Amino acid sequence: MKTIKCGLLPGESRPVVERINEPLRAYLERCLDLPVELVVGSNYVATGEALRRGELDLAYLGPVTYILQSRQVDLEPFARPTHGGRVGPTFQAAIIVPADSPARTLADLRGGEIALGDSASTSGSWVPRYMLLEAGLSMERDYVRRALGAHDAVAAAVAGRTVPAGGLSLPILQRLFAEGRVDPGAARILAESRPIPEYLWTFRNGLSMDLRESIRQAFVGLRDPAALRAYRAEAFIPAVDADVDRVRHWMEHILQARLDPASLGRFAEQTAASANPPATARHGISCRLHSS
Repeated sequence: MKTIKCGLLPGESRPVVERINEPLRAYLERCLDLPVELVVGSNYVATGEALRRGELDLAYLGPVTYILQSRQVDLEPFARPTHGGRVGPTFQAAIIVPADSPARTLADLRGGEIALGDSASTSGSWVPRYMLLEAGLSMERDYVRRALGAHDAVAAAVAGRTVPAGGLSLPILQRLFAEGRVDPGAARILAESRPIPEYLWTFRNGLSMDLRESIRQAFVGLRDPAALRAYRAEAFIPAVDADVDRVRHWMEHILQARLDPASLGRFAEQTAASANPPATARHGISCRLHSS
């Protein structure tokens, strides 16, 4: 009997990721009438590459991990969580500082150290870097990145005042506060990102069409409150590649600032003039991207 292998990113420690995803694993096992195994990668790239190599049947990938891996092989996103209301299928990143930090704006972080998560993490690395870029700060030139791997490690480091600032997923930060794993009185939010397209459940290349359809229907039909709670979701809705075009746009700006430092000033002026990129700039962007 085939075991369905579901890949998960190590956004937090392996035991935490497995615990919060256990209701979904059990639900899929009931729906598919097949054993389902959760596989938490050693890092974000490891999970993405395992899916690309066919070692996983499906994986829950952040936009950046999906974008990087889908450049090398044909992957199919099929479902994403939606939170209803005005939020829909989006989430946010946050940049936090110790509660007693003198920083009041992102520009106040210039010249310091900023803790970030995995280098391929959307809300733990790329989006905070984009937020800082909008404020005129470029990594390596204006601040030093301290790579801590997981969102909970970043939050703990900032709350413990071992780093002056950190970037991470806002929903994970809120859960860490709610569960008492990080003291909400020890850290405060300095800035929140624009809405980020949600993570994508993605099939590996070559998975049989019958199994794809069974898995797809299981996600779309998911109503188990415990399984949905882990994703703060009202439901899962269909997903397509174009859902993450906004993130492609942000990644391109980050890359451009590294290749052409002089462009940083122009970019800061543009973002100050308009909170949103021109509609024509959100499509057809070439992706000469790397995972660092």
